[in-house]
Amino acid sequence: MTGWPAATSGGRTVLLVAHTGRPQALRVSRALIGQLSEHGIAVRVLEPEAAELSCSEAEVVPVSPAAAVGAEVVLVAGGDGTLLRAAELARPARVPLLGVNLGHIGFLAEAEPEDLSAAVAGLAARKYSVEQRMTVDVTVRNNGTQLGATWALNEASVEKAARERMVDLVIEVDGRPLSRWGCDGVVFATPTGSTAYAFSAGGPVVWPEVEALLMVPISAHALFARPMVVSPQSVLAAEVIGVAGGQSDTAGAVLWCDGRRMVELPPGSRVEVRRGNLPVLLARLPAVTGAQAPVGAPFTDRLVAKFGLPVTGWRGRPDRGADWPSDSAARQEADEESSGHA
Repeated sequence: MTGWPAATSGGRTVLLVAHTGRPQALRVSRALIGQLSEHGIAVRVLEPEAAELSCSEAEVVPVSPAAAVGAEVVLVAGGDGTLLRAAELARPARVPLLGVNLGHIGFLAEAEPEDLSAAVAGLAARKYSVEQRMTVDVTVRNNGTQLGATWALNEASVEKAARERMVDLVIEVDGRPLSRWGCDGVVFATPTGSTAYAFSAGGPVVWPEVEALLMVPISAHALFARPMVVSPQSVLAAEVIGVAGGQSDTAGAVLWCDGRRMVELPPGSRVEVRRGNLPVLLARLPAVTGAQAPVGAPFTDRLVAKFGLPVTGWRGRPDRGADWPSDSAARQEADEESSGHA
């Protein structure tokens, strides 16, 4: 079978991917199926999840590249891990993802459980936009032989294979060696992934609309081992140090992409990371205030809500036209003048 029809009746269809190991995800998924059905939108569910969801209204489909073909949106009930799993189906089908966050942070999700009705209403009314998120394509070679090729939305990380030993890496940018690190690993991330593993490793937060690649060392023993941001046209590489004959006193490594796809890296392996040819699409709903993070909120508001950042005392820029002073000194002067005339 080459693909699933958009719907058995020729109407609208969404694919629902759920973290069925969480009771809350089951409740939210069943609510989503019910509300979507009320709007005349058919729902597909994946075969391994169908028994737990136990919703007779949903069409059951196998887990395959065809699962999302013809769907309008891939709905995700779970955390970022579930959304990354759903991205493997949505990306090749060129279908946008829309996540309901049931995890801890959930930067990729668009809505919280309390926003469910607003999210379904926006979807039903087609009041959503679609934005592209940059990915990376990853190639692994050893002595000229390709060991694997994969991709990532958040990051590709080269990590030590043995807990008790560091991995010895030479880092390369655009075909030129940059430095050699004894380290726990290195993270090659997209702007979307800057708030994931790269953030935990000490990398910068990069706004999603910025086009760039990030390289963040993990516990590197070196004088120069800082997070770096390079052009999206750059090609980044890491070589696992080995010697002729395949013998080495350093440990091998492993490559993880989005924490889901793994390739073993014996000494002498080379990992190349470049901008992906195929982005991931995310559905963005119109702004509706929610209890934790607003639906459709700007990225700055998401940072504040997700990390609980202190913003008490912020006044913002009053709506007083283009002539309102933008710097603090001029603003204070304008305030004093205004209060003197009150």
